[in-house]
Amino acid sequence: MSTAEIQARHAKYVLTPWMAQGGLAAPVIVRGEGRYLYDADGKRYFDLASGLIAVNLGHGHPKVVAAIQEQAATLGYAAPSLFHDKRAELAEELSKISPWATDGEGCRTFFTTTGAESNDDAVRMARALTGRHKVLTAYRSFHGATGTSIMMSGEDRRWGGEPGPPSISRFFAPYPYRSPFHATTAEEETHRAIEHLERIFVHEDPKRVAAIVIEPVVGSNGVIVYPEGYLPALRALTAKHGILLVMDEVMTGFGRTGAAFGSTRFGVVPDMITFAKGVSSAYIPLGGVMVREKLASSFDARALPSGHTYSGHPMSVAAGLAAVRVYQEEKLFERGRELEAMIRPALASLAEKHRTVGDVRGVGAFFALELVKDKKTKEALVPWHGEGPGVMKNLYVELRKRGVYSFGKFNCVMVAPPLTTTTSELEESLAALGEALGAFEATLG
Repeated sequence: MSTAEIQARHAKYVLTPWMAQGGLAAPVIVRGEGRYLYDADGKRYFDLASGLIAVNLGHGHPKVVAAIQEQAATLGYAAPSLFHDKRAELAEELSKISPWATDGEGCRTFFTTTGAESNDDAVRMARALTGRHKVLTAYRSFHGATGTSIMMSGEDRRWGGEPGPPSISRFFAPYPYRSPFHATTAEEETHRAIEHLERIFVHEDPKRVAAIVIEPVVGSNGVIVYPEGYLPALRALTAKHGILLVMDEVMTGFGRTGAAFGSTRFGVVPDMITFAKGVSSAYIPLGGVMVREKLASSFDARALPSGHTYSGHPMSVAAGLAAVRVYQEEKLFERGRELEAMIRPALASLAEKHRTVGDVRGVGAFFALELVKDKKTKEALVPWHGEGPGVMKNLYVELRKRGVYSFGKFNCVMVAPPLTTTTSELEESLAALGEALGAFEATLG
C-alpha cells in the first residue's frame, strides 16, 4: 500500500489516544534504528523525545533484540504464580540499583504491564499496608489512564475519568516559573509548598492518608524540576505522619535524570517506586512497583492484594533484564548528566534568540521548553486546559519537516533524546529545533 492508503486505513479503523480524530495526519513509521525513526517513504526522523520518554536505549539495540528473540523461541508465556528465571534475575537487578540498596535493605518488585497499572497497584498496596484509605497527589501531574491512576492525575486528562474512585485529594507542588505560592526564590517556593501541604493535612487528617504519590520531576505536564530541598522536605513530612511516599518514576527512571532513578538523583529514599517505559526501553510493555523490603516482607504472612495475567510476562522481563544490563555495561545512567551539560546551554541559547521561549527547564536528558505569547507577562501560547494543542501542532509539523520528532503538552515541547545519543546527533537535532522555532514564530505574526 502507498503511504496515503495506509494513512486512510489508519484514520478509518484506529482511534488515536487523547486527540480529536478528525483531520489527523502523521507519518507512517515502519522502522527504527539507533536514534532514528524511518517512515514508509524512507524519510528519517531524529527521535528527540525518545518515543514518549521511553526509548532510552534508542531503537533496535542488538542485545535487547536478541534477548527478546531468544525468549520467544524458549517460552512465550508462563502464569505469574509460577516462578521464572528472568523474573527473578530482573527483580534482583532492580533491587541492586534501587535507592534502598545503599543501606542493604533492598526491595521486591511486583511486575505489571504499564505505568498506570503500577500506580493503581501501589495505591492498593499502600492502603493494605497502612490501613488508611486517602491518597494525595499533585495538580499538574499525570499518573496514567486506568481507574485509580486517572483520578490521581492532576490535569485535564482526568476530567474524562470523572467521577472516579473516591478518597483521592490533590495539592499544589512547586512550579518556579509560575509559582502558585507567589514565591520569589527557590527557598520561598519550597517553604511555602510544604506549608501549603501541611494545611491540606489539617483538612484531610494525615492519620487517614495512606500515601502521597508524586513524580520526582513533573513529566508530560512540562518537565517541572522542583527546587532543591522540596523532595527531602516532603519525605520528612510523610515520615512524620506515617504516610508512605510513592515516587512515580515511569518517566524519570532508568537514566533519564542522570541516575538510575530520579529518587537517587535528588537524594530521596521513598517507600515505593513505580516504573515502566525505560525499564525495557519500551521494546515490550513492562512496568512494576518496587517495594522496600521492610514493607514487602509484610506480605509474607498475608496475600498480596494485586495480580495481572501478564505480571512478569517472560517476553517482557527478558527485554527488561537485557535493557538494565545494557544501561550498566554502557554506563548510560551516568550519560544523562553528560547530555544535560550539552542540552542546557543549547536550549538557553535558543531561549535568547526566540521570542516565544519563556522558560527552559530540565535535568539529565529530560528537558522542556515552555512557549509563551509574551516573556514579560508569561501568558501561555495556548491555554492549559482541555482545548487541544492549538497552534502548537504547527511546531511539530515544522520539526518533522526538518527530520525531527517530538511531542508536548499544550505550550510545552519535550527535549528528551535517547541516552545513546551522540554529540553530533544532539547538535544537529537542536539546530533543527531552532530552525523549526523560527519558522513557527513567523506564522504567528
